[in-house]
Formats: sequence, structure tokens, C-alpha cells
Amino acid sequence: MQTFLGYKRPDGRVGIRNHVLILPASVCASDTARIVAGQVEGAVTFNNQNGCSQVAPDQQLTMDVMAGYAANPNVYGTVVISLGCENCQMDLVVEAIRQRTCKPMETFIIQQEGGTLKTIEKAVRAARAMQQEAGLIQREAFPLSELIVGTECGGSDPTSGLAANPLIGELSDRIVDAGGTAILSETTEFIGAEHILARRAATPQVRERILDIVHRYEKALRLVGEEVREGNPSPGNKAGGITTLEEKSLGCIHKGGHRPVMAVYDYAKQIDTRGLVIMDTPGNDPSSVAGMVAGGCQLVVFSTGRGTPTGNPIVPVIKVTGNRQTYAAMLDNMDFDASPVIYEPGCMDRLAGEFLDLAVATANGRKTKAEALGFTEMAIARVCNYV
Repeated sequence: MQTFLGYKRPDGRVGIRNHVLILPASVCASDTARIVAGQVEGAVTFNNQNGCSQVAPDQQLTMDVMAGYAANPNVYGTVVISLGCENCQMDLVVEAIRQRTCKPMETFIIQQEGGTLKTIEKAVRAARAMQQEAGLIQREAFPLSELIVGTECGGSDPTSGLAANPLIGELSDRIVDAGGTAILSETTEFIGAEHILARRAATPQVRERILDIVHRYEKALRLVGEEVREGNPSPGNKAGGITTLEEKSLGCIHKGGHRPVMAVYDYAKQIDTRGLVIMDTPGNDPSSVAGMVAGGCQLVVFSTGRGTPTGNPIVPVIKVTGNRQTYAAMLDNMDFDASPVIYEPGCMDRLAGEFLDLAVATANGRKTKAEALGFTEMAIARVCNYV
């Protein structure tokens, strides 16, 4: 039985990184969180553009992402920093986190601590103490059934659907067959292929949910006078050779492999089903990845025909391309070359084994190119404009 080396958390889940998260509860706390994280080795943070001036559904999306990031098994513990007057009040954030996890947490409110400098001093002290505690946790061997792997594609070209996404699908199948979980995301890129995906639903209820999230997405854009096909495929997709959204979708769904779809989750909700699942996310890469990370995935595999540097502050992002020119031109960013699928018939099984070995090595601590470069792109899905 293949295993990986992970960190057991008090809530029962297993991480593949051992971060201390400095969590800004709103945009007004983001720079303070950045300064704190910069002074603590092993700490991570992100620029939270939200947390205030949001309608209720958007605030809920932000709360779900913040709580999910703190609960993600790659995080040992969290230092929450808020301004004090934002909509995402500290007590609400703490409650949302506690509903998901029992891991260590410290909180600081800038307006109550006496300003930025006093907050930084106290938060740095707390984060360093937390990092010392995290350093005592030893890696242990766990089966692949403890893994939740998110799948994403961005900057696609025809090689994505022909090589990289099918390879990710093979990885998804192997993770699922080992008892783990794979997440298929990007609802906008099911459009035109949703009927194919729906046929793989494990139950009639799951089938209806697949169709519902697609129709809901299209309807939401039309309510503001927009059409999804006006922005998708993107100019880069078209330059790469993709002509229609349906063509892009037929390539996208290959990331889900061949196993039945067991459940459909709303954006950033906690994943608690084993097997292949879907999360209702935008096609926008950083916000789609953020939703899956908030859902609990420890690792993301990301296909790109055109090349992209995208990373994440919490989880390693493995970048794979089916375009050998892109692999050579973007070697700083690419982790795996899937182009042999196109040029070497019969190599898929071998490549899938190598790709799984890379995923396991990454779980064991091998840094991805995005991690080595320090890339932590971050965005949160939105329903409407700020208020």
C-alpha cells in the first residue's frame, strides 16, 4: 500500500505542510497580517480584499474561505487579526473556525490593541510560539486515502484536453481507487459538457445538482446582462487554439477521470465525502483554487497549456502542461511535462505512475515550483459588487 508522510491534526485530518496561518479578517487587516507573517519563519498569509462592505451572500463566501483556510489540514494553527469595525467581526470569524476545527488559535483586534505596531508586536510573539509548537510535530506515514486532491486548469490550449487533463484524470482515478478524494471544479467550464458529466452521477440527486449549478451560473450572469461565453474562452485560450466554451469544457471534465461523481459541494464548503466530488467554483483560477483549499484539499494539480505561475499560500500547486513548447519556455513554473501523451502512444500508464509519484513526493515535502518562488495568488468568489 502506497503511503505519504503527513502531520496528524487534533481534528483527525492529515496535513502535508505545517504552516502557521496569519489570517486577516478583512482588507484593513491584510497589511498588518503581511508584516507579522514576514517576521515569523514558516508563517503564511494572504491579501484578503474582502471582509467588509459586502452583501450577506458575499460575506458568507468570505467567511467560508477564512474558516476553511484555518481548518485546512496543512495549517497547524491560526493567528487571526481584525481591524475591529469590519462586517466580518472577530467573534463571527472565531465561531466559523471553531465549527470546523479545534486547532490552536490566537486573536488580535487592531483597534483594541492600540494600533498597528502594538498588534504586530503581540501577534509576532504569539505566532512564533505557535511555530515552535508546530516544529514539535513529526511526520507519520498515512495511506493515500487521507488525501484530498483539488484539480484545476488555466491558460488552456488544445493540449490541455488532449494530454494534461486526461493525465490529471488518471491521477484522480488512482487517488479515488486508493480511498481518497479528488475534486473537480470550475462550473463555467462544464457548460456544453454538463450532460456528459451528469451521466456519471452516483445518484439522481447528484445528477440534478450537477445540472443545477451549471444552469444557476448561466442565469446569474444573465441577471446582470452578461453572457458567460463573452469572457470564456479567454483571449489566451483563443490564441492557444481553443475556439468555443464547449470545446474547452470537453477538455476540462477529463480532470475528473472516470469514476462516479459522489457529491456536489457549494463553494468553500467542507469536503467530507470520499471519491470523486465536484465543487461549484468559478473558472477564475485563484478563486477556484481558494474554494477547494477552504474545502480541505491538501494538494492541487493544475494543468496549463499556455503556462501560469499560480500558487497558493496554504497548499502546494503542481503545474502540468501537455504542450512541450510551453514546458520548455516556462520551465521556471512547470512541474511536469505531459506532452508524451500526444507524441508517444501507449505511455499514459507510465506517465500516470510518474505523476502519482510526484504528487506523493510533494506530499512528503518536495516543494513545487510555485512554492519555491513564493507565489501565493489568492482571490475569493463574489456574487455582486461591494456596497
